[in-house]
Amino acid sequence: MIITPLLVILMLVVFVLLFLFLNTVDKRKWLTGLISLILTPLAYFYLLYPFINIISNYHHQKYFDAKAWAEKPALRYEMIDFTIESDTLKGKSKTEIETLLGKAEWLSWDDAKKAHDNNKWNYGLGIEPGAFTEEKSNVEITFSNNKVAGLKTYTEPITFDEKE
Repeated sequence: MIITPLLVILMLVVFVLLFLFLNTVDKRKWLTGLISLILTPLAYFYLLYPFINIISNYHHQKYFDAKAWAEKPALRYEMIDFTIESDTLKGKSKTEIETLLGKAEWLSWDDAKKAHDNNKWNYGLGIEPGAFTEEKSNVEITFSNNKVAGLKTYTEPITFDEKE
């Protein structure tokens, strides 16, 4: 475990809250201090930390890995930020992209042509964790002269298909 300033501050807050609560039960400061000290790590790791993970949408960033992209499509959102920032896919051909990412999951619609645009490939990135997440992430890869010209992420509401 890495001890960070945020961890120390949150542990101190939990300790103070436990101390104040236990002080209402028993006025002996040495006893409430000792019990608070023992209960602080338990309260932090079993109450506060899970609660923070539920309400926040923080996720770890990972480097691009073609194998992980194919095997775990629901976790692609962890790789996309680094992929865009590092220009990992920039300048690659359609064949190279298909080798790395697989076939395009869907093509963007071009209203002018009234057809799918073969130069705009889309991939689903999954749903970022969090209790209040109502959108799923996607990435659109735009090709120009058979080479990647740009990547754009976008979100759309999560919908569930109704079965008839």
